[in-house]
Amino acid sequence: MKAIVFTEKNKITYKDIKTPELEKEQVLIAVRASGLCHTDLEVLKGNYGSSAFPVVPGHEYAGTVEQIGDEVTKIKVGDNVVVDPNIECGYCLSCQNNNAHLCKTLGAYGVTVNGGFARYSLVHQNALHDIGDLPFHIAALAEPLGCALNGVGAIKAGDSNNALIFGAGPMGLLFALAAKDKGAKKITFVDVNPDRLTLAESMGFNSVHSSGENLANLNKEFDLVVDATGLIKVAEKLINFVCDGGKIMHLGVCPEDAKMEISPFEIFRRQLTIAGSHSLNHHNIIEALATIHNCIPELEKIVTHKLNAKDIATYMQDGVPKDSLKIQAVWDN
Repeated sequence: MKAIVFTEKNKITYKDIKTPELEKEQVLIAVRASGLCHTDLEVLKGNYGSSAFPVVPGHEYAGTVEQIGDEVTKIKVGDNVVVDPNIECGYCLSCQNNNAHLCKTLGAYGVTVNGGFARYSLVHQNALHDIGDLPFHIAALAEPLGCALNGVGAIKAGDSNNALIFGAGPMGLLFALAAKDKGAKKITFVDVNPDRLTLAESMGFNSVHSSGENLANLNKEFDLVVDATGLIKVAEKLINFVCDGGKIMHLGVCPEDAKMEISPFEIFRRQLTIAGSHSLNHHNIIEALATIHNCIPELEKIVTHKLNAKDIATYMQDGVPKDSLKIQAVWDN
């Protein structure tokens, strides 16, 4: 079968590999849609996961069950499914505290074992969720939407009356859609790209261009402020825009060595809540599938490119188009 393979750090190829063989509780799925994530590029650089090269990347994917192992009871051949990629130990303190996504030995399909940028993928039955008649390219958004929902839950974003989100990229938009579905009222986006702001407006959100003049009058105006850019210059200024008693969410992935200064007294005196959000927890995939049904038209706008896997490999090497949001590899059958 054809697959994208990270053969070693910073080396990628598109080639034929052996179709994996079934084991007792495993399921072979024919991949139908697999999304490109910034995490895939970090895996390629050796900056994320265990650097378990060679590996087939791709952790945002959906497909059809092709074969099942002898002890598979939860899934049948022909089912359309989406993958929960996280693989946890089940025993560490994080796992015991229902934070399996923070497991000390966390692995994932597409990170530490072969994932979804291949024609077929071998997955344990417990990692699969039925998607019914959802389009595959929409169902494949369940993983990133689950990540957004993990953040929404951590900060109770559904209670927000007036939220500000920096970054109208895929994760910012997914966070906003998830928060709105949970009850958040007014949501405003800040971005340097006017086309992305126009897109956010088409989904029912407000927008502000990220010029200093536009932001000058927004100090302490929002009960929730979110960074979805991963830019330290943005992350360190969130506190300026949150109202007293408000909440701050760090959703974007800043460089690991980036630092920012913050006043503990200001956090105390203004009674601020600051939270981060990493990956998705088990319940988030089920929650994401329920949320997806409430915002399919908006999600269609987020998937901007449907390509073959060979083209995805080229984008991994050469860079993604500037106008792209979510890029997916798709297979017709």
